[in-house]
Amino acid sequence: MLSLTDEGSRLCDGLRRREVLRIGGLGALGGLSLPGLLASQLQAKPLGVSNSFGRAKSCIVLFLMGGPPQHSTWDPKPDAPAEVRGEFGPIATNVPGIFLSELMPHTAKVADKLCILRAMSTDDNAHSSSGYYMLTGRPHSPMNFENGNPGPPNDVPSLGGVMSRLAPSKGGLPSTVTLPHRIFNTDGSVWPGQDAGRLGRGADPWLLNAKMTPQGYHVDEISLPADLDPKRLAGRRGLLDELRRNLDRSSADSVSKVLEQRTGQAFDVLLSSRARDAFHLDREPEPSRKRYGESPFGQSVLLARRLVEAGVQLVQVNWYRGPDEPPSNPCWDSHTGEAARLKTVLVPPMDQAYGTLLADLDERGMLDETLVVCMSEFGRSPKLDANGGRGHWGHVFSVSLAGGGIRGGLVYGSSDKMAAHPREGLVRPEDLSATIYHCLGYTPETEYLDMLGRPHAISRGQVLRDVCV
Repeated sequence: MLSLTDEGSRLCDGLRRREVLRIGGLGALGGLSLPGLLASQLQAKPLGVSNSFGRAKSCIVLFLMGGPPQHSTWDPKPDAPAEVRGEFGPIATNVPGIFLSELMPHTAKVADKLCILRAMSTDDNAHSSSGYYMLTGRPHSPMNFENGNPGPPNDVPSLGGVMSRLAPSKGGLPSTVTLPHRIFNTDGSVWPGQDAGRLGRGADPWLLNAKMTPQGYHVDEISLPADLDPKRLAGRRGLLDELRRNLDRSSADSVSKVLEQRTGQAFDVLLSSRARDAFHLDREPEPSRKRYGESPFGQSVLLARRLVEAGVQLVQVNWYRGPDEPPSNPCWDSHTGEAARLKTVLVPPMDQAYGTLLADLDERGMLDETLVVCMSEFGRSPKLDANGGRGHWGHVFSVSLAGGGIRGGLVYGSSDKMAAHPREGLVRPEDLSATIYHCLGYTPETEYLDMLGRPHAISRGQVLRDVCV
């Protein structure tokens, strides 16, 4: 079964603190009043905002764990010295004047859908802490801290955690999903910033551990045993409900309440054929599966499209960290032999999946209402070293946005001639988070209440108005 936990605190958009506390109390008793009120509140667009506000009905976040080199992906520097530009030159895109790395032909064909932020910066060179900053919009304390773990004071909720509170689930599906696994370092430490933090475990995104098998891409948690039909499953749910009613102490046990809620949500998915089908890639036509690429990342991205199509609000796809990843060079963390890994292992599956996703969403009429964010924790250092690799670099790197509320065919900001520091158009993670929330229909000032009833704004950044329609 799915590993799901507590309900946590409620949050809202544009409501006074007193209203939140009052409605939150009613919601704890009745369960339906707050989501209903939130839905009505969000129908009206705040005065003075652009047409991009609330344009996105869902969001897909592609997180390239490890840090892609900006020089060989989004920000090629053909006129830089060889030790800076690397082995790969630029390629023209379908937008005159915009060039990407020659390793990205699929993405080059959809550049008219892209807004590339070329002056993203965390000024943090540690995977864990810079990743926390990117995933939450708040800097880690302290910065440049590797192998950091979740917990106070670094307990700001992730994008998925916030959205799981802002956007009620619908159609029997969770509102937010992370797949195919958590992000972790080589020593096994899980990065902070991937859960709901101070919102409580009940707001955690659903974590689905998907994997490639000889039969295809498989999600164990959503698969019923062959000998268990839906009627028997419903009967088991009834027995479980009866058992809970007889456990008096459960009514006062917050952990039990969390388990009850999450178990109920899991049953809802398993009992709904429509919800359950969204997780099964074998329902997708074979040409479509091959179009995304038969890599773990490609199939994860396809699954993300199926989930938002079915009604999930936010899906985060983490770059797959397989058991065969070299410890010194895992994922995009190319400290040695960068060029070979980029050409054979990293960029082709990313490029194919990402370019296909944007084209597919556009063909289905979904791109205008689906925000797609491709990002990482940082970039790579300007110069290749003696081992043919690059170090960690949070001072400047690139992020790509597309769809729901974002202008296409645009490059925003620039790096210097070595892609080492921002030249203009600096963007911080809090500005990125503010822009994402804006496109999803929430102002940065929108507040949530933590488990102690304290209000927090969802973002401290400024919406990037120039990249929004």
